[in-house]
Amino acid sequence: MTSVDDLLSLLVLDPTSENEFVGFSKTIGSPNVFGGQVLAQAVNAACRTMTRNRVLHSLHAYFLERGDLEIPIHYKVTVLRDGGSFSVRRVTASQQDKVIFILAASFHKSEEGYSHQIEMKSGLKQPEDLLSWTDILRKYKNFLPENIKTFFEIKRPIDFKPTVIANPMKREDLPPFNDVWFRLKGDVKHLDLPTKQQILTYISDYNILVSAFNPHASTAHWGNTQTASLDHSMWFFRDFDFEDWLLFSMESPNTHGARGFARGHIFSREGKLVASVAQEGLMRPKTNT
Repeated sequence: MTSVDDLLSLLVLDPTSENEFVGFSKTIGSPNVFGGQVLAQAVNAACRTMTRNRVLHSLHAYFLERGDLEIPIHYKVTVLRDGGSFSVRRVTASQQDKVIFILAASFHKSEEGYSHQIEMKSGLKQPEDLLSWTDILRKYKNFLPENIKTFFEIKRPIDFKPTVIANPMKREDLPPFNDVWFRLKGDVKHLDLPTKQQILTYISDYNILVSAFNPHASTAHWGNTQTASLDHSMWFFRDFDFEDWLLFSMESPNTHGARGFARGHIFSREGKLVASVAQEGLMRPKTNT
């Protein structure tokens, strides 16, 4: 995938009945289905069953089984509630009759009310002053570990620019934070809010567990640790656009018991808080490494 159009062809599902849909998978470098893909496809399914002009405001999901890249994913939507202000949908994703994922999504009608938000971090480098993953690959290709090089070589519809580039050859513990600018590739002017939210859901599963690895970077890395997304929650606050860079600012308050917890906030470049994310992931040391 090289542009937003390629991404949408992956996220927009084919209907098989009024409340059932089927989707397919593309790798991002892992042998299993990317969690962000299943999240975003499930949100697409839920949105397709909405008959009122309501906006997604939150989602809560559990990853139950590893997804197989070669097998279609079937999504079934259950209408749990269509009230005066809120609508709730449950989405079940399965492969060969085995449930691999469940999602609850809530939609809210447009209302006026109080408004405040936290401030975006100050003093961060702007994206124009940073290297993208593609730039890092081009500049340091001969020095990168093979697994990182292979990951960076995958073509993506998103540019990522971390504000700090950790040296993978220098094993040292780091603070439990991670700030990454990102922007879509291609024409984004035609995107409506539900579509933008689905794309943002997809992107939200990138990078977030890095902040949980950072305090253990002297000993733990992706090669010697079994990882998987366990659950994922997201809250959408304000409309936004993809025409400029967005910042995903992440932190990890805790790792314990082979699980890492991370949370983050997504801001526009101007500092508008767009969404917040929370995830717990498996971080199990491999005993044979």
